[in-house]
Amino acid sequence: MKALTQQFEEAVSVVLLAVMGILAFANVLTRYFIHYSFAFTEEIEVALLVWVTMLGGAACFRRGLHLGFTYLAERLPAAWRRAVAALSGGLMLVICAVLFRFSLVQIRDEIEMSITTEALGIPQWWYTLAIPVGCLFIALRVVEATVGNLRGKA
Repeated sequence: MKALTQQFEEAVSVVLLAVMGILAFANVLTRYFIHYSFAFTEEIEVALLVWVTMLGGAACFRRGLHLGFTYLAERLPAAWRRAVAALSGGLMLVICAVLFRFSLVQIRDEIEMSITTEALGIPQWWYTLAIPVGCLFIALRVVEATVGNLRGKA
């Protein structure tokens, strides 16, 4: 069970990417054989790509795979490195909080204006929900990574 929670983002992303691939392939087949496009598949694929992006960002924080400028930080004394790690994690949490807040405002506006998607006519906020949920996952993984850095595990 612990392995599943540690790789939750990757597992969900794999499923979403598989669905995206199947939809794209089905669209190619229908265009080739019956000369008709399933235009709605593009809408679904774009929405799923937002989920994959947010979950991928969280997974990268957990693994420490984000690009970073560490040349100077690696040459600092241990106490300063911990301070830089704490500052970096704190700044990332601020960015997540701002993005979370603005995404909730966008969702509220989409609900109030009854905005629906172009092809399927479903509420747009269903797709926008990927951003605040993704921010929560990213914030969780940033806290885990920062605590690991402060304890010297990274």
